[in-house]
Amino acid sequence: MTTTLGAVANTLDDWTSGHPTIVYQQCQDCSRLWYFRRLFCPHCGSAHVDTKAASGRGRVYTATLVARAPSETLRAFAPYRILLVDAEEGFRMMAHGASDLTIGDVVTARFQAFGSLLIPFFERRSSDL
Repeated sequence: MTTTLGAVANTLDDWTSGHPTIVYQQCQDCSRLWYFRRLFCPHCGSAHVDTKAASGRGRVYTATLVARAPSETLRAFAPYRILLVDAEEGFRMMAHGASDLTIGDVVTARFQAFGSLLIPFFERRSSDL
């Protein structure tokens, strides 16, 4: 799906709007990828942007354990693991993950409730990328 300046509302729905999908974008002009929607390419400024659904597969770039929740609502979930995941498609995203994940683990996303949100949650995958 191609979006143009001002047409972001017509793009694919993703987990930020309650749908179990991870969405990324790619510039039609310079071919660069990024995560989190923008009206234009953050690299070259082009408004010719494709919005695509990701596979949910990737590799853990880094991981940390949050022991002290940032809000009263999230305190019930602590401790929880936060990851940076290098997606199979070529972008990097921050997400939650299983407590036993470490750097280099091959992972796949599922979606779970976290407070009032539906979020990507990564777990170890048995096969390599």
